[in-house]
Amino acid sequence: MSLPLIVSAGEALTDLVTAGGHRWEAHAGGAAWNVARACARLGVPSAFAGAVGSDNFGQDIVEQSRQAGLDLRFLQQTDAPTLLAVVYSKDPPAYRFMGENSADLQFDPARLPADWLQTARWLHLGGISLARWPLADTLLKLLDAAHAAGVKISFDPNARISHQHPDYPAVFRRVLEQADLIKLSDEDMAFFFPDQNEAQATATLREVNADAPLIVTRGAQGATLFEGGTRTDLPTFPVKVMDTVGAGDALCAGVLVSATERPAAAWTEHLGLGLRAAAAACARAGAYAPTREDLATL
Repeated sequence: MSLPLIVSAGEALTDLVTAGGHRWEAHAGGAAWNVARACARLGVPSAFAGAVGSDNFGQDIVEQSRQAGLDLRFLQQTDAPTLLAVVYSKDPPAYRFMGENSADLQFDPARLPADWLQTARWLHLGGISLARWPLADTLLKLLDAAHAAGVKISFDPNARISHQHPDYPAVFRRVLEQADLIKLSDEDMAFFFPDQNEAQATATLREVNADAPLIVTRGAQGATLFEGGTRTDLPTFPVKVMDTVGAGDALCAGVLVSATERPAAAWTEHLGLGLRAAAAACARAGAYAPTREDLATL
């Protein structure tokens, strides 16, 4: 079995979403897992590198990973419970994480297949995993190993309340410095740079890393690509929106798939595929991972 070209490392979790009263719905998710699953569904050999429990939630994530075509050699299971995100209010959105001593913290890169760094083209990092210790330190070591092996680094911090950890800013900068692709939403920009407007925040990011393409997504207004000294605004694709859950992860997947398949193409083309993937995800309920057929219908 060949090794994956795209590896997304970090957290897979279960979203427990209130359905009103005493009823709850469970959905497999997590930013890192969402990106990996979407890459696989778009047809590029991909893997999620992380750990889940052996409980019913972990088993569901494993089964959905299998159905998506992910390389299961990178998905580890432990006796610890699967990380949970409890969404106790939909409007306004309110949630809390239940993850003390959970399985995601026990991810062990030493158990990954040998020589995977010689095959992988991209390592994607982000989500809440970089704000959860000791997982953050584990992923920083993985980052260094991938960077040394010539694997390109994709970074989507995906702002959450967990990123208010006092040690996170140093992690943010460390990954930002080594990234070959940076993606933030306009909401991320406001979260991570609360005292700066977007132009100032963009300048701050470019001071740390002036070489990597920077993508800023804007929901229904599309996205902006900063590359070198140029700015390019691309529109979104019009669809009947069911919800926007997982749209940013689908966009990341589309960009990574395009950059893997056509590394010589322009970044505007890569972002174009990402925007198509995001639109296709928005046309379905939940964190939907679109296929090539979904993109072709837009």
